[in-house]
Amino acid sequence: MTRHAHRMVRHTLARRTIEVLSAKRITPHMQRIVFGGDELRGFTSEASDDHVKLFFPNGQGELVLPTLGPNGPEFPAGALPSPMRDYTPRYFDASRLELTIDFVVHGDGPASTWAEQAAPGQRIALAGPRGSFLMAEDFDHVVLVGDETALPAIGRRLDELPEHAHAIALIEIPEKADRLPLGSRAEFDVTWLERDGVDAAQSDLLERALRELPELSGDTFYWIATESRRVRAIRKYLAEECGVPKEWIRATGYWQAGGTDDDED
Repeated sequence: MTRHAHRMVRHTLARRTIEVLSAKRITPHMQRIVFGGDELRGFTSEASDDHVKLFFPNGQGELVLPTLGPNGPEFPAGALPSPMRDYTPRYFDASRLELTIDFVVHGDGPASTWAEQAAPGQRIALAGPRGSFLMAEDFDHVVLVGDETALPAIGRRLDELPEHAHAIALIEIPEKADRLPLGSRAEFDVTWLERDGVDAAQSDLLERALRELPELSGDTFYWIATESRRVRAIRKYLAEECGVPKEWIRATGYWQAGGTDDDED
């Protein structure tokens, strides 16, 4: 059997209308929203860093959704499109048809603004996930590196690790109050890194913490998600300075400095 063999599972793309069941601020910068609805029947999310695309009401309070044309998604001519952003499913309860998504709230952008005022009964639309990246589970260690936008995926990954695994999580957050309880069947260690006012795009807390990790024996898989420029620098450090094989790194830019909103929370 091939060691460290990842798998990609493709899903049939479906679009669903979902309804807010509850909304709760769980930290100063994180809003947890539970969605429900019969259209969640058949929804599947097999990997901790799956992405679903959420469609929010436009400036006129309407959901204007695209259809899939020959050149990709196409919105109705003359209509104001619904803003759309990618998010990680945090929990899905198939028996109750309830989907939980954690939103980073940062004061601007259509997704953050909507999440702050979300209330039961409001509706948005969801599409995806298109596929799930199933990480090989025979690594000796898993190192999870991310900022608050990656916290839902990191928390879910820890939840889903098998008992034999060992994980190290380096998590950068705005302030100490943004820490969340994390658990796992696996052995794991978490280092919280608080920016305390430093701009997220200019911080180097994750980079320094990664360099300061003690040498790990055996094979290690690295999962990284933060601002796009920082992700590229971390990937380069691991590949070029540490000699980590590219197949042992999964690095994704969850947002871009100077953008109008988070690409992925």
